[in-house]
Amino acid sequence: MNIPSELKYTKDHEWIKVDGDVATVGITDFAQGELGDIVYVEVETIDETLDKDEVFGTVEAVKTVSDLFLPLSGEIIEFNETLEDEPEKVNSDPYGEGWMIKIKLNDSSQIEELLSDVDYKELISA
Repeated sequence: MNIPSELKYTKDHEWIKVDGDVATVGITDFAQGELGDIVYVEVETIDETLDKDEVFGTVEAVKTVSDLFLPLSGEIIEFNETLEDEPEKVNSDPYGEGWMIKIKLNDSSQIEELLSDVDYKELISA
């Protein structure tokens, strides 16, 4: 299972890559594997400012629909529009072309509350 060490993680299986005051968010390799074939990603919160842990969208797989939770408070400034036509990129490249949103952070101190790769490995092996 792929768990890049340069990323941060949540207990809800999102990954976060922080670059200055902008964070890129997607779901982890573990999450996409658990969901199965992803057929649709919906994010209707572009240009909205949400608090940490609020639902920012949903991901639909063949057998289930799951909410996506915002790992850090901020304004959702971009959606990966490639996913509208190719949602399967979340399965094939969850940490690359399968990213979902970009957030302009409100409170960078929240980054400290996220899981490291080691912590996330412990979480999913439990």
